[in-house]
Amino acid sequence: MEIKTIGVACDHAGFPLKEFVIQYLEEHKYAYKDFGCNSDLSCDYPDYAHPLAEALEKGEIYPAIAICGSGEGMAMTLNKHQGVRAGLAWNKDVAGLIRQHNDANAIVLPGRFIDNKTAATILDTFLKATFEGGRHERRVEKIALK
Repeated sequence: MEIKTIGVACDHAGFPLKEFVIQYLEEHKYAYKDFGCNSDLSCDYPDYAHPLAEALEKGEIYPAIAICGSGEGMAMTLNKHQGVRAGLAWNKDVAGLIRQHNDANAIVLPGRFIDNKTAATILDTFLKATFEGGRHERRVEKIALK
């Protein structure tokens, strides 16, 4: 995966983990764009997921990292966009497979269910993994509605 500027977004439940993710990106010298939210005050995840997905579709960022409480709300919202393939990852094996087999361009983290160490391992795996193509390519080509 050729990493450009990484897009990051969260809701209030994902905010504490997003702060760690930003620190991780800075320590690893990745360029990033923060799409919010910027506190743990209650907010609505679609308000942050849609701008993140639109930037991904336009090629302004690649890849994207999204975080909410369970990860499901962000994943559902991101995947409404035709140019997004977001995968929810709670361990390094899933993080690797969503890149290798599904060519995910967005990873979603469940902020209430993983700790910082696990998040770092997930990000290490996702950001270094590459799409295997082959039999997986024809499957990925069938995802988008035409």
